[in-house]
Amino acid sequence: MKKRALVTGGSGAIGSAICRRLAADGFDVIVHANRHTEAAERLAAEIGGWATAFDVVDAHASLAALESLLEAGPIQVLVNNAGVHDDAAFPGMKREQWERVIAVALDGFYNVTQPLSLPMIRTRWGRIINITSVTAEIGNRGQTNYAAAKGALHATTRSLARELASRGITVNCVSPGLIDTPMSAGAFDEATIRRLVPLQRAGTPDDVANAVAFLASDAASYITGQILSVNGGMT
Repeated sequence: MKKRALVTGGSGAIGSAICRRLAADGFDVIVHANRHTEAAERLAAEIGGWATAFDVVDAHASLAALESLLEAGPIQVLVNNAGVHDDAAFPGMKREQWERVIAVALDGFYNVTQPLSLPMIRTRWGRIINITSVTAEIGNRGQTNYAAAKGALHATTRSLARELASRGITVNCVSPGLIDTPMSAGAFDEATIRRLVPLQRAGTPDDVANAVAFLASDAASYITGQILSVNGGMT
């Protein structure tokens, strides 16, 4: 029987690449979206998976959706990929900008991961993979909220890894650097990318998906509490 995997934010460029790779590796993939439900449904149809839609910040909606998904059995691979940017220089950053970015990353992590943890524990096998950012490792102007959110996920990952290790569950982060996606198009020119990235190119969504696939596999069974940087050598 196939292991089930849930990818939050699965309708975006990186999330879609992760969904496709996990499906190719034999997982039964559930594609999550919040607003882009049609994109999630198209991707689910493409990979032979399932689509689900809820706001990870909404605790009640998240729990209701997850309880419905769990009726078909435990979810043993969870990729917490949902996240948002709302950039501003800190002196001019509005409270709403701070709270929104923190809420999606951290409240979203709790609202999705906590209900899935006990069913996962009962199977004595699981993979929790949190998508973070190089910003949490080296910082970035205008992204104090994003760095705070992703840095907190690094700390959370290390603690949860210790809690769940004896149950056969690993918890790790994949920390992307400059990734070529429609959202980032035009943010950096080629000269800037060559200056910032030792490998002198932007990464691709597949580069991130490959790292997630490794951590989700049996080959990574002795790796937990780690941050796997996918950034072309920026750190």
